[in-house]
Parts: sequence; C-alpha cells; structure tokens
Amino acid sequence: MTLSADMDDFRKVRSERMRPLLALRAFRRLIRNKEDTAQVFEIMRALSGRSVSRGYKRMLRTVEGGRQAFLREELAHKLDDPAWLGQFAPGSVGAAYRAFREARGFTADGLAEAEREVIPFVDAPHPVVWYSRRLRDVHDIWHVLTGYETDALGEACVVAFSYGQTANLGFAFIGWGAAREIQREVHSIPARKAVLQAWRNGRAARWLPGLDYEALFAEPLEAARRRLKIGPADVYHAVPAEVRSGLRLRA
Repeated sequence: MTLSADMDDFRKVRSERMRPLLALRAFRRLIRNKEDTAQVFEIMRALSGRSVSRGYKRMLRTVEGGRQAFLREELAHKLDDPAWLGQFAPGSVGAAYRAFREARGFTADGLAEAEREVIPFVDAPHPVVWYSRRLRDVHDIWHVLTGYETDALGEACVVAFSYGQTANLGFAFIGWGAAREIQREVHSIPARKAVLQAWRNGRAARWLPGLDYEALFAEPLEAARRRLKIGPADVYHAVPAEVRSGLRLRA
C-alpha cells in the first residue's frame, strides 16, 4: 500500500485519540451480532490509544522481539499456508492451532478482510501498523494457548487476557462488556469472574507479542503453556460446554 500525500503524517493515519462513544455504538452492534467482527475493529480503533505504539517499542527492547521486528514477517501468510501448518507434529502448538482453525473454517486472511473494512491503511508498510497486524494475527493462536474456545464467554476471556498482555483499552471494553451481558442473560454463569481470571492470567504470563511463533508452533502445547506461564482457565472451563455454546447475547 502506498500512502497518499495527505496521509504523510503518521499521526493522521493512526490517530491515538480515544473515542468512547464510537466504541459504545460499535459494541451495541456487536451484541446484536457476535459474528460482526468489523465491530471489534471499530472498538479497537476507538480505544487503542497509544497502546499499539507502546507495544512496538516494548518489542524493540527484547532480543527476540527486536529480531522479529527486524524480520517483519507477516504471520497471516504462514498461518494460511497448508504446507507450513502441516509440518507440525501431533501434540504441538502448531497441530493444536491447525485443528482449531479446521474445526471452525477460520483463516487469517478472513480476519484481515474484516479489519480492512474498518481500517483502510491496515496493510501500510509502517512498523507500528505491522505490529498491529501481528496482534490481529495472533488472536486465534492465543485462543489455543489459553484454552478459551470461540463461544461468547471464551471470546470475552481471550480479549481480557489480551488486555493483560497489551494494556489496550479496546480489549478491556469488549471483555468486560461481554461479561456483563452474559451475566445479565444467565445469572448463574460466573462471567465476570472468568474474565477477571483471564486478565490476571494475561498479566502473569510472559509477554507473547514478541515471540518467535514458528519456533513456538513446534513446541508441545502443554510444555509451551508452562514455559510461557499461562495459567489455567479453570473458571471458564467450570461452565459446561453445552451451556457456553448456548449463550446468545441479548440484542
């Protein structure tokens, strides 16, 4: 993507101004349709503030993170390559991720297309924008690492975990807002408690955005969780799967 002349100032391309009302309107649309992924990106655009640029700077302060920033590989390209994904042995992170996406029909490019609807410059050749793409592309990998599924409560928990990792208020807004709606729908589900645990797990874990994901995919899943200090999602898993799958957030 070539930036036009009126977008030469990066501050105009990626505004760091908070827009809570825009986020609230997008969240209401998301509640009406959990599959409307574009609303997630609307919320993230409205509430990310300086967290993305700060995250990129943090990446540069680590040896592996700096190496990844220097290489600037696009994770989405690898994640959508069947030959690359097919190399990982059973029991590995890569095999678990492969099974996760095959069971759901997900693709990394599908998520990217949803973001392009909202953020037209998302493919810009800029290091901070590249880092934001990386955060987008690791979302489903973090589902696998944390053990949260793609039901409404699982999504609320994985974004709360992401808030613990990134301090991005967009994640906090989605996670806590979804937990509130779930709790209103079914009082017996400990949605707030599950989301709070997920946030704490995100804070306690090693910092994940700067990892070498190719090397990580070759690791046994349980060993990787221990190495990365990712705590168990026992509050979430205490809710029966059939109850979680039946959740329908109120319109």
